[in-house]
Amino acid sequence: MTTNDLGKVNPSEQPAPLPRRRFVEVLLSGGFLATAAAFIYPVLRYLVPPKVTDLGADSVVAGKVGELKPNSGKIFHFGSRPGLLIHTSGGEYRAMSATCTHLSCTVQYRDDLREVWCACHNGKYNLDGRNVSGPPPRPLERFDVHVRGEEIFVMRRREA
Repeated sequence: MTTNDLGKVNPSEQPAPLPRRRFVEVLLSGGFLATAAAFIYPVLRYLVPPKVTDLGADSVVAGKVGELKPNSGKIFHFGSRPGLLIHTSGGEYRAMSATCTHLSCTVQYRDDLREVWCACHNGKYNLDGRNVSGPPPRPLERFDVHVRGEEIFVMRRREA
């Protein structure tokens, strides 16, 4: 910057200040974009379910015969993920993943409704693991159940 003979700064060389109106516009547009992102992100997380990860083990002992009374269910560990073993009122054993296909919450067997229920968003599945109501986008993964002696084995189904 140069000064004139009177010691004043030459106005043609002063940096142009940011006008107040432009500053407020930038501030408001940034706030609007942040608010829009805060609304859109949860909606996208709700609509796009998380990826299914590998369960780890192919076969586990889920329980013992007589441990479950008819029309009851039990959570067991299938590798690092939970599984659900159901003893139907007809005496049949059924097993499926206990991880909801919507947002990966753990589901449970409701003996009063005779269906599998996710408490997070009231998702419901039938005893075959098919989604009946609520937000779950796809059925639960079904497992094969075999009774050997006094143990109930649950195995991952092989894709044909």
